[in-house]
Amino acid sequence: MRLWHKDLISVLPKNQLLGQWRECCLIAKNIAEKGTPNHILVNKIIDYPIDHFIYYSEMIATEMFKRKYKVKWENFEKYSLCTDDGRVKCDFDKLFADWHTTRYLMQCLSNLQEKYDCGGISDEEYQLIFNAVYERD
Repeated sequence: MRLWHKDLISVLPKNQLLGQWRECCLIAKNIAEKGTPNHILVNKIIDYPIDHFIYYSEMIATEMFKRKYKVKWENFEKYSLCTDDGRVKCDFDKLFADWHTTRYLMQCLSNLQEKYDCGGISDEEYQLIFNAVYERD
């Protein structure tokens, strides 16, 4: 279980993007029921306002809509993490600020590179990922 670095969302291969949505729903469920995601790679979520996680999940859903994948938002909403007014207050640049760092981006890249090396990600998909990492501002 992991939350891919925010800068990779737009270039995640289909399997990783769809898997990320499932993980966001599972994390929402665990937070609602247990107060924590209860996994070493994502427990950091509780160090941030819940708006960060909701905003991140909305980014995943938006990317899925953009690619014409079906998103069942109710799978996320049923855990009552959304704000009362339905608006999330979070700045992309501050999203998971001490977590989604360059170091974490490199960790995610290494994970995706391993998937590429094992044949789970195509050359075209990996090139998009590589470019997103090395052509950042």
